Amino acid sequence: MKRIFITFGTRPEAIKLAPVIKEFEKHQEFRTIVCLTGQHREMLYQPIEFFGINPECDMKIMRPNQTLFDITVDSVRGYEETLKKYRPDFLIVQGDTTTAFTGALSAFYYKIPVGHVEAGLRSHNKYSPFPEEINRVLVGRLTDLHFAPTATARKNLLNEGTPEDKIFVTGNTVVDANLMAIKIIKEKGLDRKIEKFLNNVAPGLIDRLKKGKKLILVTAHRRESFGEPFKNLCNALRDIAINFDDEVEIVYPVHLNPNVREPVFGILGNLGNLHLIDPVDYPTLILLLERSYIVLTDSGGIQEEAPSFGKPVLVMREVTERMEGVEAGIAKLVGTNREKIYNEAKKLLTDENYYREMARAVNPYGDGHASERIVKIVKNFLGV
Repeated sequence: MKRIFITFGTRPEAIKLAPVIKEFEKHQEFRTIVCLTGQHREMLYQPIEFFGINPECDMKIMRPNQTLFDITVDSVRGYEETLKKYRPDFLIVQGDTTTAFTGALSAFYYKIPVGHVEAGLRSHNKYSPFPEEINRVLVGRLTDLHFAPTATARKNLLNEGTPEDKIFVTGNTVVDANLMAIKIIKEKGLDRKIEKFLNNVAPGLIDRLKKGKKLILVTAHRRESFGEPFKNLCNALRDIAINFDDEVEIVYPVHLNPNVREPVFGILGNLGNLHLIDPVDYPTLILLLERSYIVLTDSGGIQEEAPSFGKPVLVMREVTERMEGVEAGIAKLVGTNREKIYNEAKKLLTDENYYREMARAVNPYGDGHASERIVKIVKNFLGV
C-alpha cells in the first residue's frame, strides 16, 4: 500500500481537505495518514468531527500569543519527527498556511514528493494577504503535483515557469466540501438544531428571517486590515445596519483575535439588527451561507464558498488572489472603503436586477468532483 500523508493545521484546510481524505479512504491501494499540526485548536476540531475524520497524529503546536516564528519553528520540528516515523510515499498540503509551507519544506528535506491542493492562487502582492501570498509561492517551488482550482491559477503557475505536465486543473475542493456538508446537514436533521442555536445567540433572528428580512453574513478578520482600515469596515457595517434597520439582519461571527474584537464590539456592539456572535462551527456557517442574501467578507475561503450557493459577495480587501469570482461577476472588490462598502451593499439591497445579475453568475470554482480528480492523478503519479 502507498502511504499518503495529508497534513493540515487550520479550519479552512480541514474543510477543503475533508473530501480529499474521504476519497483516498475509498481506495484500498492507499494507507491514508492524517496529521495535524494544531496551528489552530478549537476551530480545527469542529470540521474534523463533522466530516468524520480520524487524525493519526497531532503535533499540538499551538501556544498562547504564538507568532509566525513560533508556528514555523515548532511545525518544522514536529514534521521532522512525524515524517521520520511514517515515511510516506506522498505528502499533500492545502492552500496558503504556515502549516502548508513547513509541511512542503519538511517533505523536501526527506525527498518526499508533494501535492499542493489549491495551487496557483496569486495576488502578486507579497504583503497582501500576509503571510499567505508568500506561503503559496514558496509551497509552489516545493511542489511536484500542482492541483490548480481554475484555469487562472494554472496560468499563474505557467507564468512562474512551472512545468506544464505538473499542473492539473481539478476545480476547488471547497465545492466538494460544501455539497458534502449540505447533504450531511439535511440527512441528520442538523438544520433544526442549528436554527435553535442561532435563536439562542441572536434572539429572534430566525423568526425575523422567516417574516421576510434579508440576512447579511459578515466575516472579517484579516491582519493586513488591522487599525484604521478595520474601523472603516466596521463603520460601513454600522451604516448598513442603521439605514436598513427594517430590512436586514446582519450576523457577524467575530474572530477571537483581540485586534478584531476590540473595534468590532466598540463600533457595532449596540445595534439591534446586527448580531455579534462567537465563531461558529462549519455546519452553522454553511447554513448561514445558504440562507444569506448577500455576503460581506475578507476571507479567501468564503469567496469560494458563497458562489456555491449563488450568493453575491462583497470582498472587503484591496486585492484578492481569487479574481475568478470577480471576473465571473459574482463577487466585487470593495476594499475597506466605508462609502464603497455601503454603496455596493445598498445597490444589492435596492436594485433587484443588479442583485439577480450577480446571483445568477456561474460558479467559477468547480463542479464538486475535484477530489476524485486529485486521487486519480496521484494514482497515476505513483504508478498504482
